[in-house]
Amino acid sequence: MKAVILAGGLGTRLHPLTIDIPKPMVPILNRPLMSYTVELLAKYGFTDILALLYHQPKIIKSYFGDGKKFGIKIEYVEAAQDFGTAGAVKFACPDIAEPILVISADLLTDINLTEVIKFHRRKQALATMVLTRVENPLPYGIVVTRDNGRIKNFLEKPAWSEVFSDTINAGIYLLEPEAVREIPLRRLFDFGHDLFPKLLKERRPLYGYTASGYWCDIGKLEDYSRCHFEILDGKTDFKIAEERKKDQYLLGAGSMVAEQTEIYRSVIGGNCKIGRGAFLRECIVWDSVEIGPEARLERVIVTNDVKVGPNADLGEGVVVGAGTEIGAEARIRPFIKIWPRKNIEPGASVSRSMIWRERWTRSLFDNFGVTGICNVEITPQFAAALGAAYGSTLGKNTLLAGSRDSHKASRMIYRALVSGVMSVGANLANLEMAPIPVSRYGVRSLKAGGGFHVRKSPFDPEVIDIKFFDADGMDLSSAAEKKIERLFFAEDYPRAMIEEIGEITYPFHRVTEEYREGILAYLDQQGTQSASLKVVIDYSFGAAAQIFPYILGAGGLNVIALGAYIDAGRITKDQQAFEYSLRQMTNIVKSLNADFGVMLDTGGEKIFLCDEKGRLIDGNIALAIMARLALEAKPGTSIAVPVKESSVIEKLARRFQGRVVRTKNSFRGMMELAKADKISFVGENQGGYIYPDFMPSFDGMLSVFKLVDYLEKNKIKLSDLAAEIPKIILLQREVPCSVEDKGLVMRRMLDEVQGVERVEMIDGLKFWHDDDWVLIMLDAVRPIIHLYAEAASPKAAESLIDKYAAGIGSLRKGAR
Repeated sequence: MKAVILAGGLGTRLHPLTIDIPKPMVPILNRPLMSYTVELLAKYGFTDILALLYHQPKIIKSYFGDGKKFGIKIEYVEAAQDFGTAGAVKFACPDIAEPILVISADLLTDINLTEVIKFHRRKQALATMVLTRVENPLPYGIVVTRDNGRIKNFLEKPAWSEVFSDTINAGIYLLEPEAVREIPLRRLFDFGHDLFPKLLKERRPLYGYTASGYWCDIGKLEDYSRCHFEILDGKTDFKIAEERKKDQYLLGAGSMVAEQTEIYRSVIGGNCKIGRGAFLRECIVWDSVEIGPEARLERVIVTNDVKVGPNADLGEGVVVGAGTEIGAEARIRPFIKIWPRKNIEPGASVSRSMIWRERWTRSLFDNFGVTGICNVEITPQFAAALGAAYGSTLGKNTLLAGSRDSHKASRMIYRALVSGVMSVGANLANLEMAPIPVSRYGVRSLKAGGGFHVRKSPFDPEVIDIKFFDADGMDLSSAAEKKIERLFFAEDYPRAMIEEIGEITYPFHRVTEEYREGILAYLDQQGTQSASLKVVIDYSFGAAAQIFPYILGAGGLNVIALGAYIDAGRITKDQQAFEYSLRQMTNIVKSLNADFGVMLDTGGEKIFLCDEKGRLIDGNIALAIMARLALEAKPGTSIAVPVKESSVIEKLARRFQGRVVRTKNSFRGMMELAKADKISFVGENQGGYIYPDFMPSFDGMLSVFKLVDYLEKNKIKLSDLAAEIPKIILLQREVPCSVEDKGLVMRRMLDEVQGVERVEMIDGLKFWHDDDWVLIMLDAVRPIIHLYAEAASPKAAESLIDKYAAGIGSLRKGAR
């Protein structure tokens, strides 16, 4: 008789254990779950086995091979799609002419299969279902049999009100060829939902054999843990290799345990290292795991290649995915799940399950605010908690201004964020769908204590960004961010009583009108004239399309509008789509003889330019042009740019008796300097420009007016302005560097670099070699170092960046 193993399940309920390996390969006492099924079949004389694979089949085939090492023959069938349990059997055995035994690879059991076969033959059954009894039958198919074993009732996964027995479907079936013929070919068809109810309805001979013996369905993480300890406690017939069994735990081959450790009722995989003074109770540790000295783990599952730092504390029910690094003294709160290859910094406190994020640091915030995959990392529950933490930092009855973009995902997260804010007693001025500059302006005009904007990432279609503002409409300071983080991680924010819950107002029209009047008043003060230029403007289907035309109407511009309507499906652009939009703009500028073209980003904060000839303006050149405009408009003024921008800006400043102040590269750093006295302009090479006299934050709409005004007043073409900018030779490179090595590399670079005229440490390390320079900056998230180099020639810049990249590489290799 042939046996068929159903080994195609996705195992999603066992995540993160089954991210990198299929469910049948999760280790039970240091060997794959499916190996117990194979040995059971071999024990009862099944030498011809067919394994049905679907998810990650190569891993299963690589381990079991042809079955010789198990004394059997194994063949494999891979389904092209999910046909269901019964459909998969039909796909694999469409013309079967003999009875077959079907068994799920999800099971751990020592049931006597010989007795099952005897029962099936004695009853002359068309199909026999093996049954077992459990305390909680809810997750399974409940079965009631008559005295002779014939099945009377069958109900797949009932509610408690439908539980009529503790006898369940054990996932082992014996089928005659005639039963297999009842299964349609290449259709989704399940044993529990389809085949057995069909046979029962037609009064076919369907029997149930109630088996004794051990049985466990490894369907959930709790089941996975429980079966280990039941085997260790001798509740099954499975044998444990005596040479690996210690007093209180099982130790895999090649593993080492230091002195003064305490390990109780645990399973340790192969090639592991357990540090001195570590404490493990009822833990399951897979292969090649390093657990540092004094680390504490209780009822934890740790998968392959994980590193747990000294004094780390992993609470009950924690599950750690493969390749994760947990820093020294990090704290993982109970029942947290950490997906593979995460990096948890030393001292971090993890209070939310880490799904697909790259890292868990001590910070929720990065340059774009709080960012994550929608409905995976940024969920409504997450957003509500974040809103409560933010609102708590400002206090009850504080007014906040909130806005979002047009996408439905942003709307969902925005509403959850609003609920969190209201739950701690803060009030909200709901600006609904608005460009980011208008939202920032609204915070100031409404005299709000802060605000936020939710958007679908402009770069990644799966990601949501949540941007928070202070009372000036600027990005939050690091101190404010840390205050939010403390409350968020501790979940320590006071909830408002029912009569204290915050209220919502809707001042969108008032704020947009005030923004329009504010811009026009500002331009009047600057002496801006109406312009007769023909300009192509691409609104990128963002919220600026419903506001900017209303403002432009006062300027006399002849505007050719692109993307001038809201389209939530087109607000995120990958590189290809972004470049296509730019090409479209340049073609229209040329064909219509426009004076220039400008594309707004979807948030309305930044602009991308092309000249009247349809040539794109490089970001470095565009920054130099906008800086020149500010310097020429007000000779002797001070402007600011980040430390990574070209020193051509200083050359322009000297020409107009101006001064350049260098800022940090972060958006907040630029905004803080914009707020300072005597700074008339701040800009960066990604199209973001700040005019502090109006507002200390990026505003693409105002930037367009500034450019139009200069071109009109001076009767000059944008191409002529670009041609006057000195040549910029600025290179950028990324160099790999582990998180552990970053600080050491920077220190050694500072100590060992030779021939340097001076070193600046505004943001990163900037080494000057006469008029050439190299900037070394650590990436805040990824394990890389950014290098920027500017020199008089491409060859010199390349040589300079090569030299420093090589230096980092040599220091990194010797860092340990």
